[in-house]
Amino acid sequence: MKQFIVSAALLFSVTAGFACTNLIVTKGATTDGSVLVSDVADSHNRYGVLDFKLAARHKPGSLREVYQWGSDSRGPFRYCGSIPEAPYTYNVMSNMNEYQVTIGETTYNGRYKELQDTTAILDYGSIMNICLQRSKTAREAILNFAALTDAYGYDSTGESLSVADANEAWIMEVMPRKPKYDANGVNTNKGIVYVAVRIPDGYICAHANCARITTFPLNDPENCLYSKDVISMARELGWYEGPDEEFSFTDVYCPITSYSLLRSCELRVWSFFNRYGDLDMNQYIDYVTGEDPTHRMPLYVKAKEKISVQMLAEMMRDHYEGTIFDMRKGIAAGPQETPYRFRDNDWTVDGVKYRNERAIAMQQAGFWFISQCRGWLPREVGGVIWFAVDDPGTAPLTPVYASAKAISNHYAFGNGSHVEYSPTSMWWMCNRIAQFAYLNYRNIGNEVHDVIRAHEAEMVEKVAAADREALELLKKSEKKAIKYMTKFSVEQQNALFEKWDKLDKYLLVKYVDGNIKKQNPDGSFVVFPHAYQGKDHFVPKSPDVPGLGEAYKRAVVSETGDFLKDKKMK
Repeated sequence: MKQFIVSAALLFSVTAGFACTNLIVTKGATTDGSVLVSDVADSHNRYGVLDFKLAARHKPGSLREVYQWGSDSRGPFRYCGSIPEAPYTYNVMSNMNEYQVTIGETTYNGRYKELQDTTAILDYGSIMNICLQRSKTAREAILNFAALTDAYGYDSTGESLSVADANEAWIMEVMPRKPKYDANGVNTNKGIVYVAVRIPDGYICAHANCARITTFPLNDPENCLYSKDVISMARELGWYEGPDEEFSFTDVYCPITSYSLLRSCELRVWSFFNRYGDLDMNQYIDYVTGEDPTHRMPLYVKAKEKISVQMLAEMMRDHYEGTIFDMRKGIAAGPQETPYRFRDNDWTVDGVKYRNERAIAMQQAGFWFISQCRGWLPREVGGVIWFAVDDPGTAPLTPVYASAKAISNHYAFGNGSHVEYSPTSMWWMCNRIAQFAYLNYRNIGNEVHDVIRAHEAEMVEKVAAADREALELLKKSEKKAIKYMTKFSVEQQNALFEKWDKLDKYLLVKYVDGNIKKQNPDGSFVVFPHAYQGKDHFVPKSPDVPGLGEAYKRAVVSETGDFLKDKKMK
């Protein structure tokens, strides 16, 4: 038996630079004692679907065909080779398996071009998938990642990985090992150099397209794992000469050589720490603004309050609100104070280069999730992945049990694509609402946000009730419990699509032509009822108008002077 390792969620994706943000919350920092990991997969051409792989037994000698996860200069989805399949592979729902192991990632380039192994079989996406199907703990996933790449090679850029289970959370950072080719062109030095650091309980961590591990303990395997040659390879290449204990992974393998690594990447980490960390983050503004790139932020910080799934979801919708980087402010936000910036991300005027802010929430997202690993529950029930497609700022999460065996067609691969509209696709439905919200964000965006918050609060209550039912069924039959959790997960996905379909139509009616129809307390529109030719017709009362943002008005006046100035007639 051969199993293809192409993830359906990624068949139309190409990994883009500076795409993705991960937030990590340890169980001592959450409201219910769960471990939380969030990840948003940003891309201009990624079509968001809910990928899943059923648990399976494999015959001895079975092979697994490996296809590149995304695309590079050699083309998309090329066949990379085959590796022996495991005797048994676990159920995986998106980025979480039935044992509550979850893996997220953000990409960075670093010194990748000097280390690339073009003969390798595994890239970061395929190895993440394999590890989820073969690992029962986060620590095992880390060791599997290293062992499999040592055996079959690693052909990807640098990666920061969030690796967690119901008990602990790690950040793992990797780079390809420098290839050494023999006379036949075979790499005899396959694999990765890496460091993995366990995040202390009660702390939070984040990474966003820039390596973050600096120095690390050399003799503490409970809290730090690393490849034997992570330092020696750097010495061999002439990249490091100091003592081992002062070796910094980031400074050697992903040095801060570009302002974008600070302003577009590390700023997202700063925002999470600023909101939920027990540390005055104002002291690091000089770092994220490039004034002092040596003033690095800590790898993790203690949480100042307990964080829930809903709170982390709100953080994933961040546009730096309430900070000096608030993207709703200034002329760049437009007349409706929209916290989005379409490309170009940077531009030049009179020979001077400028840069837009890059927030956690972006318009070009394929999918995003929050993994909730709940160690106080049996593993069959404990793992829930809160999943959404498209921009976190306007996309609602739906709860999916990691043990579930099916998904809704609204989230399925094959229902539309990035170049094929489908009226039954959740990704296209979310995009319809998002595109409309971007036009009048102060009003439409905020209303969508209110609907999302209410929906997710309702889902938290529904999951609690479903947990109780599943636990009772589990006492009698694991099969019946999983069947129930599958049914629950699919029903929520279907119901959410119907809710969003209605919201899409409602928003169009309410905000058509840039106006805002007046509403009664019950939500119905205020109208003048009358009869015409025996039929009831309704004409709305004069609508409200959204108005223009103050910064926009002042910018227009500054630019146009008296040209648009109103004049009193004599």
